[in-house]
This record gives sequence, structure tokens and C-alpha cells, in this order.
Amino acid sequence: MRTRRRSSNQAIRIPRDFELPGNEALIRKEGDRLTIEPVPPPRLLAVLATLDPIDETFPDTQDLVVEPVAL
Repeated sequence: MRTRRRSSNQAIRIPRDFELPGNEALIRKEGDRLTIEPVPPPRLLAVLATLDPIDETFPDTQDLVVEPVAL
């Protein structure tokens, strides 16, 4: 695989067979190797932490009587 120089950056083209999902990737150097992996999607808890709190109050509910069920 050939590398190319783009201004002060070095670039490679990733073949379609190695295409990563999403639009972002993590890259790290391990000795003489580069490891490229997709950025994982945010976890639900992290997404929920970004939401504004709900200021609504919910109405009181009636306690319903549960009828016995024969199994």
C-alpha cells in the first residue's frame, strides 16, 4: 500500500473491503504499527446525561385492584 503526502499529513486509501462503519475512527500508534478502529456509538447513559431535565409533573394515578388469575 502506498502512502501519500498531503501538506504536513501522510495519507493512505483504505480499500473497500476494510471500510469502517460510521464517519469517525480512532487511530493510535503501537511501536511501529498504526491501529485504526471505528469510534463506538455513544452509550445510552451518556446520551441521556446530555438531555435537559423534564420539568413536567405527572398527575396522581389511582391504585387499581388486581384480580386473581387462575393458572
